[in-house]
Amino acid sequence: MPDLAWQAWHIWMIIGIGFIIIEIFDPAFFFISLGIGAIFTALLALIPFMRNSIPLQIFSFAVISFIAFLFMRKLGRKVLRNPGAETNVNALIGQTGIVTKAIPAHGKGYVKIGGEEWSAATDDDYAIDLDAKVRILSIEGNKVIVRKV
Repeated sequence: MPDLAWQAWHIWMIIGIGFIIIEIFDPAFFFISLGIGAIFTALLALIPFMRNSIPLQIFSFAVISFIAFLFMRKLGRKVLRNPGAETNVNALIGQTGIVTKAIPAHGKGYVKIGGEEWSAATDDDYAIDLDAKVRILSIEGNKVIVRKV
């Protein structure tokens, strides 16, 4: 009959692979840490003095998982911190455009931004002349709010 402690590395490896599969469906960088801890514990369970010590294997699993969690947390913050570039109309904010129809003090005019013409109003209720350069501050409905550069 085979020694159960000798086969402990099989159990740790199955647990590790299971946690990694769970991480695929729940990308929170938590289960991957447990998976790494279990796989490294499986490798440690092959060392002769670790084979017969289940408490030492459990302790190793806890320590390795904790260390992996700290590294994964750092990696997760780095990955999730940069959401990427803005898309759709939000990408217009901060760009510059040219006034194609003068914008009166309390009215609407038109601004050309990257080849598209948008209705525009000013944020400070000052008139902006034709061909003036403006910066897009925000978007309200279907018009851009601009300020002269």
